[in-house]
Amino acid sequence: MCGISGFWQSQPENKDRLSETAGAMARTLVHRGPDDGGIWVDAEAGIGLGHRRLSILDLSSAGHQPMTSSCGRHVIVFNGEIYNFLEVKKELLALGHSFRGSSDTEVLLEGIARWGVRDTLKRVNGMFAFAVWDRQGRSLTLARDHVGIKPLYYGWTGNTLLFASELKALRVHPNFEGKVERDAVALFFKYNYVPAPYCILRNFHKLPAGHFIVLESPQIRRESESYWSVQDVIERGDESSMTDQEAIEGLERLLRDAVRQQMVADVPLGAFLSGGIDSSTVVALMQSQLSSRVKTFSIGFHEKEYDEAGHARKVANHLGTEHTELFASPDDALGVVPQLAAMFDEPFADPSQIPTFLVAQLTRRHVTVSLSGDGGDELFAGYSHYLSAKRRWALTRMVPSTVRSFIAARLRAPDEYRWDSLISQWRFLVPRRACERVSGYRIRRFADSLETLEPAAFYQNQVSKWNATQNLVLNARECPLPFAAPRHIPPEWGVIQSMVYFDLLNYLPEDVLTKVDRTTMAVSLEARVPLLDYRLVEFATKLAMPLKIRGGQGKWVLRQILYKYVPQELVDRPKMGFDVPIKAWLRGPLKAWAEQLLRPKDLEEDGYFASELIRRKWVEHVDGRRDWSQLLWIVIMFQAWKKQWGL
Repeated sequence: MCGISGFWQSQPENKDRLSETAGAMARTLVHRGPDDGGIWVDAEAGIGLGHRRLSILDLSSAGHQPMTSSCGRHVIVFNGEIYNFLEVKKELLALGHSFRGSSDTEVLLEGIARWGVRDTLKRVNGMFAFAVWDRQGRSLTLARDHVGIKPLYYGWTGNTLLFASELKALRVHPNFEGKVERDAVALFFKYNYVPAPYCILRNFHKLPAGHFIVLESPQIRRESESYWSVQDVIERGDESSMTDQEAIEGLERLLRDAVRQQMVADVPLGAFLSGGIDSSTVVALMQSQLSSRVKTFSIGFHEKEYDEAGHARKVANHLGTEHTELFASPDDALGVVPQLAAMFDEPFADPSQIPTFLVAQLTRRHVTVSLSGDGGDELFAGYSHYLSAKRRWALTRMVPSTVRSFIAARLRAPDEYRWDSLISQWRFLVPRRACERVSGYRIRRFADSLETLEPAAFYQNQVSKWNATQNLVLNARECPLPFAAPRHIPPEWGVIQSMVYFDLLNYLPEDVLTKVDRTTMAVSLEARVPLLDYRLVEFATKLAMPLKIRGGQGKWVLRQILYKYVPQELVDRPKMGFDVPIKAWLRGPLKAWAEQLLRPKDLEEDGYFASELIRRKWVEHVDGRRDWSQLLWIVIMFQAWKKQWGL
């Protein structure tokens, strides 16, 4: 895995100065590529490319980047892996191309030289982000993989275009102007991540998954284009009518091939193993195709409610892997917290970022590449909240829309504070547990959900954190999500299909995959996700819902494959997630740190927030009256990020 960066400015400049800037940008990404680095500049064109390399395939100098095509026309900086590069290489060899080395980067580059970027993107299968400069056509193309496994930021500061794997590389450019985009802050508070194409910095964007953009001038701003999307997959054909057996056999065939391709590496390789359905399936298919023992890694906690290590150990013993586990103490986890703002570079508030970093850190001590089971919940409807949200949707739809609007208006009449006051007065009449679960915050959310007209919007309301963010983040608008719903919802779609779709295009790339990329790259570990081979995504998207959810349980078809390798009783258990006790930490060891970040003066600085609401929730949480940890963690992560980068 690697880090890429670069710039294109409208005015020519001294070559040495361009080289110095390109080198400085690349050095900020040394954690993504500690093995090698390089730059390429064209002073006349005003362009500079930088690269940091984590050597995985072709460890020789033939894999060095930036890399120039054999014809001399194209120069590329590439982050990622092309898993089917041998097949593409074979096709190019048949067309008369020759190769200097054995890297997938060279295959991608020669493909672009032969077919152009769009047609090459349609041929390759992998996880990637790249920038390619056309010296003859004087154009720069940026591209990102099908499902958004690898990141790519781009944007403008004056007449200069900047791009990089992480925002920290953009900051060292002499022309960089970093201003916070308030609308993106509101999105962050709503979802705990900033969804593409938005970015926390004004005038910058995240290139969406499955998109590319061709720029013919550093001054002319263009929209990105899609070369592949789940939307297109849905609209190309109807739901599959496969039988159970056909679905199981077809999925296993694709899974085995995806795992086989992603085990190709010239460095030590292993896998994360939690003992759940997804990671256990990946490890089982790895072990079934290897004569040596797969190296597996898991992390455990001494607190039983957060510990999955025992389940992983049982699966590892059954499969015969070489298993390593680390039991993290609270001090280990707490030690990660101060690193998060620098590690994630953009505000990010999923607390599972902490254990994910710890297991990545453990794994990197033994291997350079690790396969992961991420993506199974989104592809095969594995989240239990899909079913509960479906029930809530059905219940609310039993009430006529005019009545729902009337009820919603009445529920919104008292503000959140007034509702809390009324609830406290009812404590003598309502069971204590019920009273603790009800709050003005929940009532306002329920009121919003009553007026939603279709399942995707209803689900957005269910998964959002801070609602009505325009009342919290001052001078911010409520921005639409371009990938919130398909352009044309198939008539046979049910509620859960809409929810799965939303998560595939938003939560998966912007939360799950962002978390995995930043935490693994922070320790120079390459994480691969076989379940997100785009062929598997296409296959899973077309499966009828009974092949995913059956008997009130998700991932039915995936489970049938796993049961061939692992006894059902070892993996059939309630999903635990990958959580940490943020609620208790904010009342204990993190209290003083959080209090500093949540001081009224700091909250009101630059006029970002209506601080009264935040402070009230902080006091209620510390006093033990309410659990506001999920909402407060978002505020704290934003404040820590702002402090880290001096914004």
